[in-house]
Amino acid sequence: MTTTVPGIPAARSGLEALGPAELLHRLRAGRSSPEESPVTHIERIEARIGRTVTWPPWVPQVLRDAYGFEPWEHQATAAGHAHAGNHVVIATGTASGKSLAYQMPALSRLVDDPRATVLYLSPTKALAADQLRTLVRLGVGGVRPATYDGDTPREEREWIRQHSRFVLTNPDMLHHALLPAHAKWAIFLRRLSYVVIDECHTYRGVFGSHVAHVLRRLRRLAAQYGGNPTFVLASATSGDPADAAARLTGLPVTAVTEDASPRGAVTFALWEPPLLPGEEPELPPTRRSALTETADLLTDAVVAGTRTLAFVRSRRGAEVVATMTHRSLDEVVPGLGKRVAAYRAGYLKEDRRAIERALLSGELLALASTNALELGVDLVGLDAVLICGYPGTRASLWQQAGRAGRAGGEALAVLIARDDPLDTYLVHHPEAVFGRPVEATVLDPTNPYVLGPQLCSAAAEAPLRPGDLELFGGEPARQAVEALAASGALRKRPSGWYWTHTGRPEVDLRGTGGAPVAVVESATGRLLGTVDQGSSHAMLHPGAVYLHQGVTYVVDELDLEDTVALVHAANPDWSTHARDVTDLSVVSIRNRVDAGPVSLFLGEVDVTNQVVSYQRRRIGSNEVIDTRPLDLPPRQLRTVAVWFTITPEALLRAKVEAPDVPGALHAAEHAAIGLLPLMATCDRWDIGGLSTANHQDTESPAVFVYDGHPGGAGFAERAYATAAAWLSATREAIATCTCETGCPSCVQSPKCGNGNNPLDKHRAVNVLDAVLTHLPT
Repeated sequence: MTTTVPGIPAARSGLEALGPAELLHRLRAGRSSPEESPVTHIERIEARIGRTVTWPPWVPQVLRDAYGFEPWEHQATAAGHAHAGNHVVIATGTASGKSLAYQMPALSRLVDDPRATVLYLSPTKALAADQLRTLVRLGVGGVRPATYDGDTPREEREWIRQHSRFVLTNPDMLHHALLPAHAKWAIFLRRLSYVVIDECHTYRGVFGSHVAHVLRRLRRLAAQYGGNPTFVLASATSGDPADAAARLTGLPVTAVTEDASPRGAVTFALWEPPLLPGEEPELPPTRRSALTETADLLTDAVVAGTRTLAFVRSRRGAEVVATMTHRSLDEVVPGLGKRVAAYRAGYLKEDRRAIERALLSGELLALASTNALELGVDLVGLDAVLICGYPGTRASLWQQAGRAGRAGGEALAVLIARDDPLDTYLVHHPEAVFGRPVEATVLDPTNPYVLGPQLCSAAAEAPLRPGDLELFGGEPARQAVEALAASGALRKRPSGWYWTHTGRPEVDLRGTGGAPVAVVESATGRLLGTVDQGSSHAMLHPGAVYLHQGVTYVVDELDLEDTVALVHAANPDWSTHARDVTDLSVVSIRNRVDAGPVSLFLGEVDVTNQVVSYQRRRIGSNEVIDTRPLDLPPRQLRTVAVWFTITPEALLRAKVEAPDVPGALHAAEHAAIGLLPLMATCDRWDIGGLSTANHQDTESPAVFVYDGHPGGAGFAERAYATAAAWLSATREAIATCTCETGCPSCVQSPKCGNGNNPLDKHRAVNVLDAVLTHLPT
């Protein structure tokens, strides 16, 4: 439906009227002179013609009639593998119709065998809800599809267990509800024909490692009841999808990667916000905020009649962009601001569903969203996507960019660089965006902090037999169960290992540090949303400013024992920024490279982190008003780190004097953390770092970069394996930045607990030159 708004063109008419190039020109107009254009590169991705094939003969006629069109070649190829009983992953671009590749064999089996069942897993509730709408629209009789997640009323769950033959859920619900109650699901598991794992590239790091074991537990219980399902996985384009899918499922998997779907042309622009003069004449210029730039571009796109989705890195950022856009649109056309909203995790179910319906109906013209809408929810009719900050991986970048033009029309995507080393590097090195393959997914099922709790969960579901241990990794699993038995977590009997405790094992599936913290309005008792445990100290400390759906609140109290934060509505003219201190000790060394005065290490470390204070900064100028102390407990983390050491003599030869060493190493550490996502499927918030002029365990100057999850997430291993390329990119990002003494585009970090002090940009380059001179490539 086309929605007309007084004063602007009809919704969804933007690219039909303007075209991507014209819209991009309009977005650039008035922002700068041509020679100072914010656009650093424009990539034109040409349209592609699709290739259809006839329906496979095994697809029932009722299903062909329900779809009413012929499948694309890659859909039929993947479906054919699944129908033949071969585990398969289809890894093609956004909007390439991956859903049909698993619906075709799954629904065909349900039509042919009235007793067969299918289990569908998605990483988000929104995606499962979207798939349910599709299945209901198809109207295939006897399937009775249903979502089974945390939002499902308890009175419906029994009906779903007994009657639904196509259950849509997520790994969390599979772990917490379905597998522990497997006896109630015995008939469903015995008849289980297919397990569909949608958007499987999102299962990476600690979460991916946990999901890998949840799937192994599912396989074990299905086999116990006589089931032997075929696994069908759908993934964004990724590096080596067959290997990633095999590590996730523990099964041999065939990959289908050639995309035969049609694609509209895409104009992809890299955009660097302009430099602004300093607040005072003697102060250096600062770069305009990517959030402000995105809000302005989103405003202009809506005024141009273009339905647009803006992806923003953080929950708070999404709220800020939506609020600023709302205000700007109301200034153009009073009331138009209501046509823009924020969307993020942490909203209540009712709020999420209302926003999804409003976007699909056209009631909303634009949305500022976190990556909660990155995945395959079918957003019909979007013309443009604004990406506020590099999302951490090329896989996510292309997923987000692909949300526009989903009906096959032309589309515009704009990556707006944050003031950050990686973003700055990418907008000036387009070959790193457009000329490289998508990263391989990183996960490590042998992580002992994952393997131990998962083996306890498996034993709680059914005793672990010696033959089961091969399923969970072989020798690492054998060592783990012996250690669990020795600690009393499991009891060893002649027939295997048993869970003998009351209750179930505690498992933090998503690695967030525990139960989420509820955000409650003090005056009314109203639940506003939730924040994950790992972020609560920094986001919900007493005095913190918290944004929710455009309304500002200030935290009165954070109760860590009851996991609740009490807040009150307010409109302060400042923002808050937590500061922390970190200590690190080396536990063991796995690998090392000795290169004369330079050494590179990979090993286990213990990290202690504590949020100790927060700054209040004036909104607009970012001026520090004051720093206030906090009394929060320290957090302990044993994880995996990569680090390098360099002798003081080598630093002197590199013209880094002793007083300058702390600032040089600190700047190199910040930039290295910022550039690691170029090499691994991580975000800078997934990793941490420490630099010191004389570490107690290395007895020399050192820079550490560690995984921010217990036991590691595979990121440090990737950094160790690509150290020369990683540190070379880090060195180039610092050296080519045009600032004088260091800025957020090169060596300043938004998460620095020391307030970005000391930092020495130029001597950081000297340090990295010395390291790279000796480090083998």
